[in-house]
Amino acid sequence: MRLAIVGMGAIGASTARLADSFGHTVTAVADEDSAATDEAGIDVGSVLERKEVEGILGEQSVDAAIGAEYDCLVEVSAAALGDAEPAFSHVATALGRDRNVVLGAKEPVAQRYGALKELEAESDGQLRYEATIDGLLPVLSTIGDVGADRITGVRGVFNGFANFILSRMTTEELGYEHVLAEAQDLGVADVDPTFDVEGTDSALTCSILANELWWPDREFTTEDVAIDGITEVEGSAIELAKEDGMTVRLIGEVQSDKLRVAPRTIPTGSSLAISGSRTVVELDVRHAGRLSVSSSATSSEEIAAAMLTDVNRLGD
Repeated sequence: MRLAIVGMGAIGASTARLADSFGHTVTAVADEDSAATDEAGIDVGSVLERKEVEGILGEQSVDAAIGAEYDCLVEVSAAALGDAEPAFSHVATALGRDRNVVLGAKEPVAQRYGALKELEAESDGQLRYEATIDGLLPVLSTIGDVGADRITGVRGVFNGFANFILSRMTTEELGYEHVLAEAQDLGVADVDPTFDVEGTDSALTCSILANELWWPDREFTTEDVAIDGITEVEGSAIELAKEDGMTVRLIGEVQSDKLRVAPRTIPTGSSLAISGSRTVVELDVRHAGRLSVSSSATSSEEIAAAMLTDVNRLGD
């Protein structure tokens, strides 16, 4: 399949590098400032090297990449929290051309779910977004297999970096600011980790899951999620929890009457008490109890592989 990849950060670059091994040809790549296209297939290595040396992918614009010849748009560019732009418009253009779309960016699915579904219904293309839920976790496909009508609620640790911070605070008995600074020094954290530690990323996941379960009866955005991050979690609170055989984790909850992200005190033996950068999602299934899906830390290459797996599922 011919791919156009928009968003050439670590995940987009990994997707371009791995595409050939998944049996696909990259015919367009773009970031916010430049693009390169070739309907016969671009030389990925050369384009990425030019980006590193010259700061541009090529001489063309993003619009040229969106309008290029491809079978599937892989959209991983940054998107604004409110209107999910420019990613939403990129997706709308591709579906309007009857192209398939695979999303890695959470914002379009979390903030404009209904509009995406309507665009897909009017298109001969398909929309896939499994990788928006913690990379490799097959949560959306599990919901599809079980049936959304049988799932009564979801909870989990949705953000690996926030979990890393809380795990370090617990095991090393260090304060939040100390652990955050250490993570930034080691390159584990983004320069600005606000999205993760204030709970916004987890709230996006809550919105996606709620929409997957209850749309079209109801549509959700992050405005429907009560959000409380980990920046105010005190080391003393974690110590008190440890004394009682408990630990603190940033938990996302998705119920029909409540969407919430907040630090919660949970038993150390709980399946939610995972350590390090791991994530876990638990589904409450009517007549079947609880299903749990967990992962280790997710790299950009693993997320790229998840998106390319979504590409391979097109047509199923």
